[in-house]
Amino acid sequence: MDIELNNQCHNYCMFEHVFKTQLSLLSGNQKLIEKYWLEIVEHYSKNNRHYHNLTHLESLLLSLSPVQNEIADWQTIVFSIAYHDIIYNPLKTDNEKKSAELAHKRLSALSLPISKIDKCFAQIMATKMHSISDDEDTNFFTNADLAILGCGSEDYARYSRLIRKEYKIYPDFVYNPGRIKVLKHFLEMPRIYKTPYFYNKYEKQARMNMEWEMKNL
Repeated sequence: MDIELNNQCHNYCMFEHVFKTQLSLLSGNQKLIEKYWLEIVEHYSKNNRHYHNLTHLESLLLSLSPVQNEIADWQTIVFSIAYHDIIYNPLKTDNEKKSAELAHKRLSALSLPISKIDKCFAQIMATKMHSISDDEDTNFFTNADLAILGCGSEDYARYSRLIRKEYKIYPDFVYNPGRIKVLKHFLEMPRIYKTPYFYNKYEKQARMNMEWEMKNL
């Protein structure tokens, strides 16, 4: 087991507990619950997962925990965390759609209301553009997905290196313009973070971090 995967195995225990707890509210089938969790582990532990891995799921959970009481449907948020990057291929542009479709398929096999399944689908799709949503839970979720942008400068530099490793198949002359386009997409937003909590905590630093990355590409 390599170092990165070993670190993941030490870091996802909290999310595993939360995910299985929510599943247990819908099914008493422990084999099914374990099967669902092992599928999450399998996908997020693939060799190309340097950032979008199990540690990322744990980070989203930790980012959202302080505002859990402000979230109307915590159960759906947990499922959105679990499935939002389950399909991840740097060569494709439909990862969000395929992830949302797999979430829909798995959750439809449980006694989860269709309204929650549809909400989970929509939340996962919202991570493609991270635009503001009429649903505040979705704004919390997408803001947490972007929390890494507003972390300290050293952590951000590490994050940018991990993202580059995920796209290592592309040479710099292809990767750099594409990455700059992504960074400009966020920098041109009036607000990167749509909720007051995440805006106050991360907005200023996120803009500084991304400006730094653009200058160093």
